[in-house]
Amino acid sequence: MKIAVVGAGSTYTPELVSGLSRERARIDVRELVLHDVDAERLEVVGGLAQRMLARQGYEGRIETTGELERALDGADFVLVQIRVGGQEARLRDETVPLACGCIGQETTGAGGLAKAFRTVPVMLSIAEAVRERAGTGAWIVDFTNPVGIVTRALLDAGHRAVGLCNVAIGFQRSSARLLGVEPERIVVDQVGLNHLTWVRAVRLDEDDVLPQLLAEHGGVLAEGIELPRRLLDELGAIPSYYLRYFYTHDRVLAEQLGETPRAARVMEIERELLELYRDPQLAEKPAMLEQRGGAFYSEAAVGLVRSLASGDGAVHEVDVRNESTLAGLAADDVVEVPARVARDEIVPLPQAPLAPELLGLVQHVAAYERLAAQASASGDLDVARKALLAHPLIGQHELVEGLLEPLLEPREAPV
Repeated sequence: MKIAVVGAGSTYTPELVSGLSRERARIDVRELVLHDVDAERLEVVGGLAQRMLARQGYEGRIETTGELERALDGADFVLVQIRVGGQEARLRDETVPLACGCIGQETTGAGGLAKAFRTVPVMLSIAEAVRERAGTGAWIVDFTNPVGIVTRALLDAGHRAVGLCNVAIGFQRSSARLLGVEPERIVVDQVGLNHLTWVRAVRLDEDDVLPQLLAEHGGVLAEGIELPRRLLDELGAIPSYYLRYFYTHDRVLAEQLGETPRAARVMEIERELLELYRDPQLAEKPAMLEQRGGAFYSEAAVGLVRSLASGDGAVHEVDVRNESTLAGLAADDVVEVPARVARDEIVPLPQAPLAPELLGLVQHVAAYERLAAQASASGDLDVARKALLAHPLIGQHELVEGLLEPLLEPREAPV
């Protein structure tokens, strides 16, 4: 099997390739190719990845390249984790909306549209190259944010793609610690859209233990997502961290106006990480990587690839077409739900209808995502305006007029 990682200059990459190597008894990875357009970052990150693999006794081939076609030739899986425009663009996504009195966040609201507008055209170009150069039936596994919109654009264009986020696996690991059990025994029934999900059940050996978690650890869970404990009890579900932008909008906006943007902190963390990665003696993941965010990202990626390749039938939280999974949404909407993954097959688990207080918000944001994917793929500014109007965190014509130009320029940016 050949796996290509596009955007391998990411500081997450060493952990990802190390995870693939550790699973080599179940995933026969003979070739790993790391691609990035930033040669310096690729050299530094790829060097650490190679040292980590050597330490693990990996006997396959690992290569770094700046040539996309070379990376994709004959690949069975293409894992894409690009950040178009880098952290500088993220900083703009997080700060431009604040000037208009809107939440500044790189995947949610106005910032998410700006990120999609930059990212979708590049992703579609990569996907066309996958179609031409990769192996027959190759999968594109998308970690690139905003995952829901990017995955929708890929599927709309007819590509074999699935989206993946680390929120569900993070909750699986934290709930396992609270319950004192192995994470593998837990299936998180988290449903909605990417970065707009609720945990409605936590199945431990098929038994739903969410009521127990709420009763015994509700305060800890609420604190972790920065939402009131009472809200969790009222919903009978645990919202994702990203729901705080909706449920506590004014408080979050006030906090953002008075604090250093997350992008600025991440820039500093990445500079320090890359300096650590340059150490030729370093052959393991540094503890500082945990400050970068994206916890358990590599485990989610490795697990999904393992299931698609081996057909083990494990359940993974993925972003796929809705079809008939969630009532009240269109068949072609992209939802984030648990699915059983067999060899080359992803089948969402059956889901009860969403409660009205959840469904209304999901429908609202799904309409925005439909418009955002269309606008990002076409570059149509009129559709982009409609997307901002449709988003529940914006929705006012005056705000749209003030946001659109500073958000969407420059459209072209390096990967």
